[in-house]
Amino acid sequence: MKIVICGAGQVGFSIAGHLSEEDNDITIIDESDELIQRVTDHHNVRGVIGVPSHPDILAEADVGNADMLIAVTPSDEINMVACQVAHSIYRTPLKIARLHASSYLDPSIADLFSSENLPIDHIISPEVELSQAVLRRLKVPGAFDVGYMCDDKIRIIGVKCTEHCPILGSPIRYLVDLFDDLQMSIVAILRGNEVIVPRDGSDKIMEGDQVYFVCEETHLVRAMASFGHEERESRRILIAGSGRIGTLVANAVHLSIDKPHQTIIEINRDIAREAALNLPQQITIIHGDALDPDILSEGGVEDVDTFIAVTDDDEVNVLSSLLARRFGAAHVVTLIKMPSFVPLISTLGVDSVINPPAITVSSILEHVRRGRVRDIHTILEEKGEVMEIEALASSSLVGTPLRSAKLPKGAMVGAVLRGDEFLTPSGDTIIQPSDKVILFVARGYINEVEKMLSVGVDYF
Repeated sequence: MKIVICGAGQVGFSIAGHLSEEDNDITIIDESDELIQRVTDHHNVRGVIGVPSHPDILAEADVGNADMLIAVTPSDEINMVACQVAHSIYRTPLKIARLHASSYLDPSIADLFSSENLPIDHIISPEVELSQAVLRRLKVPGAFDVGYMCDDKIRIIGVKCTEHCPILGSPIRYLVDLFDDLQMSIVAILRGNEVIVPRDGSDKIMEGDQVYFVCEETHLVRAMASFGHEERESRRILIAGSGRIGTLVANAVHLSIDKPHQTIIEINRDIAREAALNLPQQITIIHGDALDPDILSEGGVEDVDTFIAVTDDDEVNVLSSLLARRFGAAHVVTLIKMPSFVPLISTLGVDSVINPPAITVSSILEHVRRGRVRDIHTILEEKGEVMEIEALASSSLVGTPLRSAKLPKGAMVGAVLRGDEFLTPSGDTIIQPSDKVILFVARGYINEVEKMLSVGVDYF
């Protein structure tokens, strides 16, 4: 597949890495020669230096022969114009744009992004998706990662195994005996830098492991308890930062959680005043520094269920989170923009890290892997993907027991949804056409799995 990426920042760099590993023909455009040099040094891609929305630069990138254009520059306007030029002049079939400004995302102007106006096929809104990611973690505070699939019927959960985990040292295959009728399947174990795909059930859970499991939505509470996590949904919440993400989180919590008690700390007086005017009156706004212990105490940090740090400064987010934990916050959720910081922060006592580039990458990959791939959730540090696929009659996954399906060693079926019935797969499970299949694929095995899905090349 030939793909042109506009923008070589963190998201463009990461997307280029994912897609070039899968033997796609990637060209990436950016005004910065340093960013282009960085991405071409690390990935097998072609670089073009220039303004990504300029027709001559897009022509140099050969967008006229591209299957797709992905616009992820820092500028909404450049992203939109790049899509317009790619459509109007070069007839690029699929255009994806990342947009930040809330005014562009107003549902009342949705017709703006149509083939007759601004022809963008898919819009990615990082701030909205970040707020939803935070909300999911508030609903399952014992998890460091939470994803929804199959129309919210299935949960993808990442959980850390502490010394209190009741299944430490037990082979995974014994979970069925230990927890009768529990609809859950472990699909990946992160142990240091290693990704373990526990296909035969012989692997044992060790203290410190970060485990990803798939479960039916109504079994989530029991599944979390099996790992020693019985935390209740967060209701007392303290937020550092009332910018775009902080206000989106606060509004989402206000609408989705029963009787929440929310307080927001904001260091900028004007932003704090604007938040006070626009947010529901039930939310308390404190003008102050989230790194000041007295301000944290004024916000009731010692009694909060979850402290959320979503300022524009990674250092403030990390330090305020560590202070909040020290002063009594039960859980902390921290926004970190730099992907390279994520492994370090996870070792400092932060319960859950929200990484904007990783979330944006997941959203883009969902649209890139077209055909029968319905959804994608990228796991911690982009070490693999949980995919929701619709089983095709032509796929080698269909009509034969899973033990005979010849899945690559880096892939595992975690669940099958047949109609409304959740099936925990075993070697004897036979996938049927139209089943919804939840599949974990470690990074590096995507190509092999896509071939197994037997979808025509035009889908990819």
